[in-house]
Amino acid sequence: MPHTARSGASRNDAKADALADTKAAGPFDTAEADDDSADSGEEKLRSGIQSIEVGFRLLEVLTHEPRAMMLRDLAQRAGMSPAKAHRYLVSFLRLGVVAQDALSGRYELGGFALQLGLARLARVDGVKLARIALAELRDRLDLTVGIAVWGNQGPTMVHWMESSHPAKASLKLGDVMPLLSSATGLLFAAYLPPGKTAAMIERELADTRRSSHGVVPRTREEVERVLAQVREHEAARVEGMLLPTIHAFSMPVFDSTGELALGLVALGHEGVFDISWGGEIDTALRECARKLSYELGYSPTPR
Repeated sequence: MPHTARSGASRNDAKADALADTKAAGPFDTAEADDDSADSGEEKLRSGIQSIEVGFRLLEVLTHEPRAMMLRDLAQRAGMSPAKAHRYLVSFLRLGVVAQDALSGRYELGGFALQLGLARLARVDGVKLARIALAELRDRLDLTVGIAVWGNQGPTMVHWMESSHPAKASLKLGDVMPLLSSATGLLFAAYLPPGKTAAMIERELADTRRSSHGVVPRTREEVERVLAQVREHEAARVEGMLLPTIHAFSMPVFDSTGELALGLVALGHEGVFDISWGGEIDTALRECARKLSYELGYSPTPR
């Protein structure tokens, strides 16, 4: 056979093989083949695989939807056609990431999705994540920040980072914060079960009644009113209550069960520390707390 004929036959065979591979490929394989032909290896590493990101829109919708979903509703929420969504769901079903009810045909997250979540929760360390996040926040806004968790004696400071102009606060690691006169204490009193905080609150109320400090709640009714405000704002703040001229915010970080895992703290001197709701510090610390809650598996809506 002439050389040109052999070359033409080889090209035809190669095209046929490529076509067969494309037809046999699933939704991910086809997209990867397109990526391979369009991008160089290094560029592909930087750009990622778009089909995976598209498919994960379906998983994101299922993650936030408490009930199993019909294909058309799932596809609409994910911003794609039912036919396109179905192709992804076929692969997700094979992998166990998604499950389908045999009777209704509705889709929900599968067993492997649960295993992924449990594996993540087993590895996550809330305090470690908070330390990393607060270091970035401290550097960006030049704030004195800290982390508090509930210990045997009450809200306990377990991490502390000073700003370039440290607040003259006599706080150190291991300090237990009062429940009624500190932002951290008010946060824990507002979100922990009453059985954990009742005895400590009663002791502090007894001490408050004997003192002349007029800002701290002095009755149970006043305490409940203040704690309701904390829950309303989803944060606690104090203005010179525990330490004169020192203002502070404390924001809640929740875990996968919806329980308070830790509190983020930011404080500073009167006059330079923005204590307003909706201000720069409130907004930044609140966003940091929300991201950490998400990392710990918390969802503000029931699943």
